[in-house]
Formats: sequence, structure tokens, C-alpha cells
Amino acid sequence: MTAPDTAPSPQPGTDRGELLAERLFDGAVGALELFSVYLGTELGLYRALERHGPLTPAGLAERAGIAPRYAREWLEQQAVAGLLEAAGEESAGERRYRLDPAHARVLLHADDPAHVAPFAHLLAGIGGVLPRVAEAYRTGGGVPYEAYGRAFRHGQGHINRPAFTHELPTAWLAALPDVVARLEADPGTGPRPRVADVGCGQGWAVLALARAFPHALVEGVDLDAASIADARDHAARAGLRDRVRLTCGDAASMAASGPYDLVLVLEALHDFARPVEALRAVRAALAPGGAVLVADERVADRFTAPGDGVERMMYGWSVTHCLPTQLVERPSAATGTVLRADVLRGYAAEAGFRRCTVLPVDNDFLRLYRLDG
Repeated sequence: MTAPDTAPSPQPGTDRGELLAERLFDGAVGALELFSVYLGTELGLYRALERHGPLTPAGLAERAGIAPRYAREWLEQQAVAGLLEAAGEESAGERRYRLDPAHARVLLHADDPAHVAPFAHLLAGIGGVLPRVAEAYRTGGGVPYEAYGRAFRHGQGHINRPAFTHELPTAWLAALPDVVARLEADPGTGPRPRVADVGCGQGWAVLALARAFPHALVEGVDLDAASIADARDHAARAGLRDRVRLTCGDAASMAASGPYDLVLVLEALHDFARPVEALRAVRAALAPGGAVLVADERVADRFTAPGDGVERMMYGWSVTHCLPTQLVERPSAATGTVLRADVLRGYAAEAGFRRCTVLPVDNDFLRLYRLDG
């Protein structure tokens, strides 16, 4: 997936107010279409179209178990938006709609690198809690992660699922060859290699590494009990429940449960209320010669306004989700989503790591770091 470029500067003489009005109009259209993607995912409409399509509104209603009038309106909207193809010139009730296989990759196939439909669930989760976010702005308080609900939890887990499934065990860990050698080693009668994922969410990285390194014991820990319940369900469905360990807790428990050859902190460090304390506990949990792999947002090295598409997106998550969830705990570093490289290096140094290296791994949205104790 390619990151959006910086928006072009307006030409001389262009009415800046009109440009902003057009931009907000386009944003409203995009947000409404993402909400329609949420409906298509949540109600199984895309899945019905892939399995049984092309379908008429009545056919979709029957296959997906929804009301026919809603089926027709959703199908027409999806076709007008260009997400589905409308076939034929029949009456509204007889027209058939088709899901292009290329669009199915984006909208339906959860492990596909092109799958970005979970953005819709992320926005739905934020939309459901915006009044509480506004109140937090007034009081200076926070909004608990669990208040964002199942929709946000699903979106956050599944937007990262393709990268954690495909890139983590291959390209990402290829940048840590010494760690890979430890994880691939047959322990014989000795202790198994051990991996921990701190802030594991729904467990997709845990499952990917359990598959890739059958000799290793892979453990995941997360503060959110619902996420751990999801992760355990995913592990059971994947037939990996006996090869992973999933625990509801925080990084402070790591030292007592180590030592680990590899600790992962994937798209989570910026969300820790006390990142230095967490990294200090992770460092204490490392085996001699072990390493920490941190993946966090690929933001600019310094604040620049206006920013590019990635910077804009990260600040969007920050003002509506990440910062409010971080301000539930006190004291809090209140990092927000935009964790710049020099700030991360400062956290690592304060936690006692002797080296923080940016890894040569290409990713549009994430920057990878290796921390050595």
C-alpha cells in the first residue's frame, strides 16, 4: 500500500476558502463511504457477493439475511461509489451487482496486503465515542480504550494483520539475522527460544511467529482483556493454542516471566502512558544477546505544516483516539500517535538501552527500530 503524497500547494489566485470547502466535501464523501464499507463488512454483504454473486437486491437480502429495501439502497450506493459493478439496465429490483476480485482483496480478504477495509471499523469506533472525546478535551481527562468498543478493536487488529502475518516473519526479521538464528535453533532437551509481544492486541503477530518458528514459545501480553479474548479465539481457530501463551497484563510483568530472545513492541509504544518504564521492564526481561523490535509510526523527523498524507492520518488518530486513551492514566507521557524517531531514541536511552538502530526495512506507514540492552 502506497502512502499518499503531500497535497499540492494552491495556484496563485486560487480561492483558498473554496479549496478548503471542496476538501471537506471530499472528506465527508470518503467518511460516508467508509461507513458503508463498515456495513458491508459487518453484515457479511461483501462475502455474500463473492460467494454467490452477481446478485440482485433480493438475492443479497436472502443470502446475507438483511431487509430487501436496505439491500437495494446499499448496492446502489456501492455501485455509485465504484466499489461494486452494476450489470445490465434492468429495473432496480432486477439489476445485478458484482464484486470485482481486485476489490475483494481490499474489502474482504483479511490477510491480503491490500486489505484496508478495517479503516472503516476504526472510524466507526471513533464515531461512537466522539462526545466523550469532546468532554475529555474540556476536562483534560481521558477516554478508556475499551470505550471505543469492538468496532475499533477489530479495526486496529485487522489493519495491521496483513503486515504482521506476511512482513514480520520475513522482511522485518531478516533485518535481525542473529535473532532469527536463535529462534530457528532446535533446543533439543534444553529451553526453547522465547518471544514476547508486548501490547499484542488481537494476537496476529504472535500467531505469525508461532507458525514461522515452531521451536519457539511465543507469548503475548496486553492490558485490554477483550483483545486477549480475541487473540485466544484466533489462536484456537488457527490450531495454535498449545504453542502460544496469551496473558492480560502490562509490560511490568515481563521481567518476572523472561528471559526472552526477542521482544516485540509493534505499533504500541506510542500508546504506553509510561513508555520509559515499559521499555525498562522489557530490557530487564531480555536474555543475554536478545533484542527488542519496535515498529511505530513512520512520521516526519520534525514537525512541518502542512504535512503529507501519513502525517495527517497519524495526527487524526492522535486527536481522536491515541491521546485520549493515554490520558486515562496519570502520570502519562501523553506521546500521542506521532512518535518521532528522536523521541523514541530518548525513551530507549532513558530506559537503559545502549543502542537504538533504525532498521533498513521499507514500509509506507511504519518505521522499525532494533533496541539492544
